[in-house]
Amino acid sequence: MSSPPETVKPFKLVKYFFLSSFLVVLLFALALSILITQRSEEALLKKTESFALLLAENLNHQVFFQFVVPVTFATGQVQLRNPDQFARLDKIIRNTIYNFKIEKVNIYDPRRVLAYSTDRTQVGKKDQGGSDYLKAMKGKYSSRFISEDVLLEIWPREKPPSRKLITTIPFQVESPTGARTGQILGVFEITQDISEDYRDILRDQYLLLLLSIGLIALLFVILLFIVQRGETIMKKREEERKKLLGQLHQAERMASLGAMIASVSHEIKNPLGIIRSTADLLEKKVRQYDPENRLASVIREESDRLNRVVTEFLDFARPQVLRIQPLELDKLLEKNLAFLEPEIAKQNVAVEKFFPVGPVVVPGDYDQLYRGFLNILINALQAMPEGGTLSLSLRNFPAEAEVEIRDFGPGLNSEALDKAFDPFFTTKEKGTGLGLAIVKNIVEAHKGTIELENPPGGGTAVRIRLPRQPG
Repeated sequence: MSSPPETVKPFKLVKYFFLSSFLVVLLFALALSILITQRSEEALLKKTESFALLLAENLNHQVFFQFVVPVTFATGQVQLRNPDQFARLDKIIRNTIYNFKIEKVNIYDPRRVLAYSTDRTQVGKKDQGGSDYLKAMKGKYSSRFISEDVLLEIWPREKPPSRKLITTIPFQVESPTGARTGQILGVFEITQDISEDYRDILRDQYLLLLLSIGLIALLFVILLFIVQRGETIMKKREEERKKLLGQLHQAERMASLGAMIASVSHEIKNPLGIIRSTADLLEKKVRQYDPENRLASVIREESDRLNRVVTEFLDFARPQVLRIQPLELDKLLEKNLAFLEPEIAKQNVAVEKFFPVGPVVVPGDYDQLYRGFLNILINALQAMPEGGTLSLSLRNFPAEAEVEIRDFGPGLNSEALDKAFDPFFTTKEKGTGLGLAIVKNIVEAHKGTIELENPPGGGTAVRIRLPRQPG
C-alpha cells in the first residue's frame, strides 16, 4: 500500500495538536470562569452590602427627623398601631427606597417585635430578628446571604431561583448635626433581591466558556484554511478570471450596442426632422380650413418626443468629450432652478437651499454638469406630482464638493435603488431608462461619484461628489 500524501500526515499531526490544545484551553477557561465567578460574587455582595449601609444611614436620618422627632413632639410618643402614624412612616420609607431594588424593609422595636414592614402581613410578629437582631442592638451591623442554588442555571425559568442579601443595622438617635449618639431605638432590616445580578454573573461565566470554545474552533478553521489555501487561491483566481472575462464581454456588448444605437439614431433623426417640418407646414394649412383639427399638432408633438428619445440614445452612446473650466456649482444650481421655476410653481413645490457662504468652485464641463443636475431635478419634481419639498444641499470639503438633491416623494423600492443607474431601467410608463445612466456617465467622466438612497424621513436623495482638482 502506498503511503498517504506528505500533506496529509502533517495535517493530522497539527489537528491532533490543536484538539489537545482545545481540551487544555477548555479546562483552563472552566477554571478561570469559576474563579472569576467567585470573585464577581464576592464583589457583588460587598457592593450590595455597602449600598444597604448607605441606604440604612439615609433611612435612619429620614425616619428619625421626619417621623420620630415630629411625632414625639406632636403626640408625646410613637405608636405605630395608630394608622395615621403607620401611614406617615410608610410614606417616608417608601419615598426613600423608591427606584431602588429593595424587596422589603423591616423595623424591630427593642422588644423584638416587628413594629413596621413594607410587607404589612408581617407586622406585629414577636421574637423576630434572631442573632442578627442581637448584634444590631449592640451597635453592630451584619449581613446574611440567602440562596436557592441551581446547577447550570442559564436560561430564565418560570420561577427563577431567588438570591437575597439581608442586612441588619441599628436604628440610632441622631443629634441635630446628624451625628449618631449611640442610643439605639430599634433595628432596621433591609432585604435586597440580587437574583438578577447573580444571573448576569452566571451568564458571563458561560459566555466566557463559549468564547473560549469559539476561539479554539476559529483557530482550527484557520488551520484548515491554511492547509487548503493553495486550492482556494487557485479557485479564487479562476473565478476572478471568469468574472473579468464576463465584464469584458459585457463591455464589448455595450460598445456594440452603443455603435448600433448611434447608427440607428442618426438614420432616424434625418427623416424625423423632415416629418417635424412637414407637420408644421401641414398644421398651418389645416388651420385655414379646419381650426379644430389637431392631427398635425399631434404629429409634431410626437415627433418632438421621439426626437428627445433619440437624443438620449445618442448622448448615452457617444463618448463624453469634456471642456474643463472652473465653474461655481452654486450658480449652476441656481440656473437649474431658474429654468425649472415655472414647473416648480405649477406643482406647488417648496425649494430649500443649504448653500455655504462663498462660491464652491470645481473644474468641470458647464454644459454637461448643467444637464446632469437638470435631469436629477426633473426626476425629483416628477416624484412629487402633488407638491412637496425639494431640498438642495451643497457642501465644500478640502478635496471635493458634494451636492445632495433630495425629494420627499414616495421613495424607491430596493430593486429600483439597485438598478437605477442601469441603462434602459425605468419605473416610469414613458421613459427610456437612460436619464440616470447618462448622469452617471457625466459624473464619472468628471472623476466623481454618485449615490442614490432612501434617507430617513422619506423621499429619495441623490448625492454627487466632484473632486476639487482635475483627476
